[in-house]
Amino acid sequence: MKLGRQNVREVSAGGLVISMSNPSQVALIAHKNRGGRTDWCIPKGHPENNETLEQAAIREVFEETGIEAKIIKRLGSISYRFKVGNKRISKTVHHFLMKQVGGELDPDNDPTGEVVDAKWVEMDALQDMLAHENERRMAQVALEMIE
Repeated sequence: MKLGRQNVREVSAGGLVISMSNPSQVALIAHKNRGGRTDWCIPKGHPENNETLEQAAIREVFEETGIEAKIIKRLGSISYRFKVGNKRISKTVHHFLMKQVGGELDPDNDPTGEVVDAKWVEMDALQDMLAHENERRMAQVALEMIE
């Protein structure tokens, strides 16, 4: 038996937001990964103060991108595990397809300071842009829903 190992469960929610002015584009954010490289990913974060997953997704998208969005449809969820120090983290991320209803793309609203950039990306470029395989799968689900 290993001592000091801690199992932690985390939940996040976020979404792929379709641009109001160009429906072939969605908003992505960039942050520095643990290795110091820049990863492009879907905006997401942890629910706060008894928020529903939907409320958390809308708030996180706004904080990380400056975009006001509404949920169109649930895309699905992904689960994965990783280690940080002596913690084993099991994380589930719930994704939604969203539509911009206001706001302007601005990465500087993020209260955590993790977001280093945000931009509109053509949907057909998502497979090349997104850093994580599980997010590329969510993007593919979104593309199939839209078509």
